[in-house]
Amino acid sequence: MKLSSTQLSTLCQYAITAAKKGGGIIHEYAGKKVKVGKKIAADSLASQVVTAVDIKAQNSILETLAPTIREYQLALLSEESPDNNSRFLKDYFWCIDPMDGTLAFTEQTPGYAVSIALVAKSGEPQLGVVFDPLTQNLYHAVKDQGAFLNQHPWQPDLQLTNKNTFTLHIDRTFLQYKHFNLFVDELKTVLKKYNISKLNIQKHAGAVLNAIWVLEQAPGCYFKLPKATPGGGSLWDFAATACIFNEVGAVAKSFDDSLLDLNRKDSSFMNHRGVMYSSNQEIATLIRQFKSLARKNKSF
Repeated sequence: MKLSSTQLSTLCQYAITAAKKGGGIIHEYAGKKVKVGKKIAADSLASQVVTAVDIKAQNSILETLAPTIREYQLALLSEESPDNNSRFLKDYFWCIDPMDGTLAFTEQTPGYAVSIALVAKSGEPQLGVVFDPLTQNLYHAVKDQGAFLNQHPWQPDLQLTNKNTFTLHIDRTFLQYKHFNLFVDELKTVLKKYNISKLNIQKHAGAVLNAIWVLEQAPGCYFKLPKATPGGGSLWDFAATACIFNEVGAVAKSFDDSLLDLNRKDSSFMNHRGVMYSSNQEIATLIRQFKSLARKNKSF
């Protein structure tokens, strides 16, 4: 079954409602001490932390989306539930992160958000919704229907030229990358050619808001290198923002410039190809050419 543009719009409204409800639960606990648990995930702390708030938000989201799963015969992949592999059988699946950036949330710092996407079995994102409970900003996009910020059409300025500041959004694990200092030096050298004198490094957010901030704070980029070990973020970390990036004309691809593998067959992790999010293609091309990143799956 192929969903029509009208059906996708309808499903997006369900996702918006679900994201706001989930975000409302998260907002109730913002700034409060919560018990932090650990789950089996990748080797980074950010991927392992979980709280009761994550579960409560997920339950609320799933309750809102349940009617669509039945009516449209959709599969489901959500971070705090086991992967039942239904995403390989159905034509579309909900891809949900009830709270991306849980580590930032537990530290009471900005950088956490709700992320809901609908992805085709082929791995192509069909719609994406991101809700920031702290700012109450709502970002959404539907394939071929444009992107929106707080229900208004959104087209951020993504140009590299005529800007004074470039923002590099990174995960904290990248600070331990053995070529990190070399990479920063290379980046600063390139930016001088564009008359950009200031480099900001943002390292506290989860993957979802890292991507959103690439657009809001353009020019900039957020990437994850390919690596042999499991990790590199998960499908639910990138599915919604990939749709938004596609609709504004920014770059959301694998690090090797192939399409994002958003329905990976053998895992829900993204480490096999890495991820490249940049405000435009020129930035993505420049970053991929840096000597400090020219390693094959042995960078960490």
